[in-house]
Amino acid sequence: MPLVKGKSKAAVSKNIKTEMASGKPQKQAVAIALSVAGKSKKKPKKSKY
Repeated sequence: MPLVKGKSKAAVSKNIKTEMASGKPQKQAVAIALSVAGKSKKKPKKSKY
């Protein structure tokens, strides 16, 4: 099943579910879904102290 094109939360969520249903681990499914949407995962801010 092809992945949904789009940047909305609904499209990304559906793509994650699709990838996980095909047997991929959660982290990999999230990476693929964000890549298709053209987004990057936000990194946590590092503390100065």
